[in-house]
Amino acid sequence: MGLAAVSVDLDEIPCYCAIHGLPIPDDARATAIYDHALPRLLAWFARRELRATLFVVGRDLEREAVRAAVRAAHQAGHEIASHSYSHRYELSRLGEAAITDDLRRAHAAIEAATGVAPVGFRAPGYTLSEPMRRAVGTLGYRYDSSLFPCPPYYLAKASAMAWKRLRGAPSRAVLDAPRVLLGDPEIHADTLGFTEIPMALSPAWAGRLPVIGTSVVLAGPRGARWLARTLRARRVVNLELHGIDASDCEADGLGFLHGLQPDLRVALDAKFAALDAVVDQLERDGRRFVTLAELSAATHAR
Repeated sequence: MGLAAVSVDLDEIPCYCAIHGLPIPDDARATAIYDHALPRLLAWFARRELRATLFVVGRDLEREAVRAAVRAAHQAGHEIASHSYSHRYELSRLGEAAITDDLRRAHAAIEAATGVAPVGFRAPGYTLSEPMRRAVGTLGYRYDSSLFPCPPYYLAKASAMAWKRLRGAPSRAVLDAPRVLLGDPEIHADTLGFTEIPMALSPAWAGRLPVIGTSVVLAGPRGARWLARTLRARRVVNLELHGIDASDCEADGLGFLHGLQPDLRVALDAKFAALDAVVDQLERDGRRFVTLAELSAATHAR
């Protein structure tokens, strides 16, 4: 039986404002991910009997409401992993000391909130540099899940960033070096001692398409099932979502992002129908869902 995991980046709305060169809202819209999207995801996980891996940004734990939500998710059986402290998109371009300090702060904040030290890390924007790899190794993380060697995603990101520069609203996102596209899309051991668990993407014959929340939601149930079927030969499947995949544009007050985030143009019921479809297909193909920590341990033991 193959293994699969659902992982969720809980990037709060200010992260999307940084991507799109927008000011951060000074009202409740700024906390829509934890206030609205995370409860929806936790309810979906409970219905599907899934234990997910939640990548938490350390600075968000400064809010008591977030600490309580993360603590409750941990107590419900979900893994809490690190998504850095600051979620600075340029974090990978800093020196190793600055990166290590950021990761240590996130590590401490998560352990204080849950009582358990995180064992996994994901870089902001999937951008993992050599100094960041060394920091992950130094901190003794069991696994990293940052690699995304997906040409369609890379080209779309590069085009969007170029367009924003031309329009005078440059993105604060960082484009990784093209060599990332040569990365191994299968789970593998890093030379620094941790396991690398890439995001899911279809094989070459299917265009190396991203199989993540945004693509699944936009594909709809039928397309989601097809994307899942392309993954049958993968050793493991890391289905990566973002909190915004469970956001409702109107109900959550996110209309200012409507034209910028294509997933916000999809109705909430339709989003979960697509997510149900991809999970159904993966289960039909014999996948058993575990957390990324469990997936890393099971794979390492083989």
